[in-house]
Amino acid sequence: MLVLFETPAGYAFFKLLDEKKLQEADNLYESFQTPQGANKVLKLKHFEKFIDTTEALAATTAAVEGKLCKKLKKVLKSLVSSDVQENLLVADTKLGNAIKDKLSVSCISNSNVHELMRCIRTQADSLLGGLPKKELTAMALGLAHSLSRYKLKFSPDKVDTMIVQAVSLLDDLDKELNNYMMRCREWYGWHFPELGKIVTDNVAFVKTIKTIGTRDKTSASDLSEILPEDVEEKVKEAAEISMGTEISDDDIENILLLCDQVLEISSYRGQLYDYLKSRMMAVAPNLTILMGELVGARLVAQAGSLLNLAKHPASTVQILGAEKALFRALKTKRDTPKYGLIYHSQLIGQSSTKNKGKVNGLVWLAARQRFASACDALGEDSCIELGTDHRAKLEFRGSGTASEEGKALRPAWRGTTQGQGPNFERVREFHQYTAANDSTLPVKRKFDDIKTEPYLKQGAIYMKCAK
Repeated sequence: MLVLFETPAGYAFFKLLDEKKLQEADNLYESFQTPQGANKVLKLKHFEKFIDTTEALAATTAAVEGKLCKKLKKVLKSLVSSDVQENLLVADTKLGNAIKDKLSVSCISNSNVHELMRCIRTQADSLLGGLPKKELTAMALGLAHSLSRYKLKFSPDKVDTMIVQAVSLLDDLDKELNNYMMRCREWYGWHFPELGKIVTDNVAFVKTIKTIGTRDKTSASDLSEILPEDVEEKVKEAAEISMGTEISDDDIENILLLCDQVLEISSYRGQLYDYLKSRMMAVAPNLTILMGELVGARLVAQAGSLLNLAKHPASTVQILGAEKALFRALKTKRDTPKYGLIYHSQLIGQSSTKNKGKVNGLVWLAARQRFASACDALGEDSCIELGTDHRAKLEFRGSGTASEEGKALRPAWRGTTQGQGPNFERVREFHQYTAANDSTLPVKRKFDDIKTEPYLKQGAIYMKCAK
């Protein structure tokens, strides 16, 4: 019997001198306790050394995939003659099947063979003979690094870990900005409460505070670069009749320091968003075109990586981000959620209100998103045709011109005569949507909005909030 033993330096072929030892696998290790005992069981017949690391990597990759490489095939043809039907002991079953199919050589791979391979590994230095241990260790280290690079397919432009970290930091910055702005509005509201109702934009509100300081300096301040002319007049009029309390210089100094922090975080958030946008276009261009930067990045972060997202089925992608609601519904035996993060994409936002939550469109978008992420994760060329085509098709469906919606053609029943069919008019429903609305942070409802609703609806909202 011949034994095929794979090493980082090459292929070693041993002749099994005592075949009875293979049947006694439980006591086989006793024969390999010393180099002399190992030489009595096995004898090196041939050693085929790899030329360089590239050849070793190709052979190892083929062995991992259960394929027969050219070098091993050539050596086996010369060693195993067609006249003598020798059995070949192989550690890997897939490799043994490949050898059997290609060369018609009987291969054996079982637990006894695995025990023999472990014993050979303990006395590899003495059995291989002329191969120094230092050289074998260096080749093993180089081959391990090369194989790891091959498996990872490392590329600096294809690192989705940076996307996961960037979108997580972006969400954290949004939360911190909201907390800082809430504190800033409440703090400065004791001095000038009317300003918060007039200036609703957070950055403009902070810049206005830094420009005017205390409200008694409002009339002498120039706010034309920050606010529109009509808003500036309202601010100056409100400052003259303000009902706020007086604050000291120490107080306004600390408020201005808080405003500086808000502006710095806002500026950094803009830089981080630009970085995330460029990184998403480099790593997942089709997913970015189809879903948008923020939603696409959140889907990648929720799945763990772009490859994991590509492996998810469309039904999983559809509710990705709604895990808490899903398990709560399963626990309470209620209806499961229809959508998760995918609902916040730009294409769903462009649809009309009555078509936003329809399962038909969401399932279609989830399926196309899976194709786009698979193309980005597994495709070699960074082409964007797939994402562009799918986006155009979904916009066509959402605009109301597609026949699948069932409401593309609406009859306009006019006066019809005999032999004349009803007239139809085509209705398009298309709404513009801004990327800024991709944020998934909760929004507080105003009391006036709830007050105008019916009493029963108020009770339902109250019960829902109480839960």
